[in-house]
Amino acid sequence: MNPLMLQFLEWVSARPRSYPETMDAWRSTCPRLTTWEDALIIGLVQVEWDGDGAHDLIVSLTALGRSALDARDQKNPPQHFNQIAAPAAEDEHVS
Repeated sequence: MNPLMLQFLEWVSARPRSYPETMDAWRSTCPRLTTWEDALIIGLVQVEWDGDGAHDLIVSLTALGRSALDARDQKNPPQHFNQIAAPAAEDEHVS
């Protein structure tokens, strides 16, 4: 999955996103930047009513979108994990 798609999925997963907010941030008229459209077509995100009576549309990850982020996280653990797991070279002492 390309880095821009992963960035989009991270952005959606960070907090509830309204449809207008998503369109302002991610819609593009460039035929080469179809991140929003591709995510919707592939089934990584969904648009649904918010359910609280405000009649707003909310964009959220689907199970497939969540699994794509989870798979990426398993391949690339957070940077702080790498720092804890492997000591820095300057911390090593030669006897």
